[in-house]
Amino acid sequence: MIIGVPKEIKAQEHRVGMVPAGALSLVHQGHEALIEQHAGEGAGYTDEEYRNAGARIVPTAQEVYSQAELICKVKEPLMAEVPLLQKGQILFCYLHLAPLPELTHRLLEAGVNAIALETIQTDDGYLPCLVPMSEIAGRMAVQIAARHLECESGGRGILLSGASGVEPATVTIIGGGCAGINAARIAYGMGARVTVLDIDGHKLAHIDELYSGRISTLFSDPHSIRKTVAEADVVIGAVLVPGSRAPKLVTEDMIALMRPGSVIIDISVDQGGCVATCKPTTHENPTYRVHDVIHYCVPNMPGAVPRTSTQALANATLPWLQRLASSGLNKAITESDPLRKGLNIYLPEGRNRSVITCKPVAEAQGLEYHSLPN
Repeated sequence: MIIGVPKEIKAQEHRVGMVPAGALSLVHQGHEALIEQHAGEGAGYTDEEYRNAGARIVPTAQEVYSQAELICKVKEPLMAEVPLLQKGQILFCYLHLAPLPELTHRLLEAGVNAIALETIQTDDGYLPCLVPMSEIAGRMAVQIAARHLECESGGRGILLSGASGVEPATVTIIGGGCAGINAARIAYGMGARVTVLDIDGHKLAHIDELYSGRISTLFSDPHSIRKTVAEADVVIGAVLVPGSRAPKLVTEDMIALMRPGSVIIDISVDQGGCVATCKPTTHENPTYRVHDVIHYCVPNMPGAVPRTSTQALANATLPWLQRLASSGLNKAITESDPLRKGLNIYLPEGRNRSVITCKPVAEAQGLEYHSLPN
């Protein structure tokens, strides 16, 4: 199979869908790796490294899309990229389609097969391709919040750890999954007073066991969210419903209770955000204010640390990419339930238009859901 890797064109997105080691593995298995010129430079990988791994370098994205059977990206295609997709092509990347009806419609019209990395899921509920980026985003959220609490960034002028004789900052984390627990780990390590809210008692018990009560845990409901948000210097939204739009748990009237110069980091923004006043921003212009509260809502947070995040992503995705390339789409989704769950958009044989095969995406957009053939 020919696997194509275009250069990411989303604003300040420096990650790349494949590292040279991944290209080498695929080439050794008899596949062809087609890399757009300079695609890896933002993450520190040169064209020469890809050539040495056996990949072929082409000068334009058009050449990648026109020749590849499978497109391996990081982020969802932008509208400028959709016309480059070929009918029947496999798209392998993060999609987060639930809050993106226009992109969903365009992909259906393009007749592609789209596997969303964030919905590849094993039988125990583990999301192997999402976890590495959630881990990084959770850890980044705290260092970003610490910076924006500083007076020079328009914050309250608070040091996250406090000082001798001075109370530390209060951090509220909504969601105790991978992103949330990593945010809690870093915030606690930096000396903040941390509270994690979730509706899953097992997650809360796990956090309590890990930290012996040094991180507070609360069952998440409107009352506990309102109370902890009002008291917080930093609120980190880390809510995930796989494949679906994030629920709006933090209302605008809750935000109005926060002190001026407090900070909100909504990691859930790529799924629509769990904060009512959330809207996507970019690394170039990452923040805005509502009720004098700083909002940081960048959907591709790990793109700011592309070397680390590309390596972590490549480690997670390569086994699934190898399986797709070696077996082909239909055999792969028949033999692998995780890949089957990852397939959000599918082109049935004999049709020109794809269908939605991810129920949460269909429900979020009020569109027809099609179950995959056995």
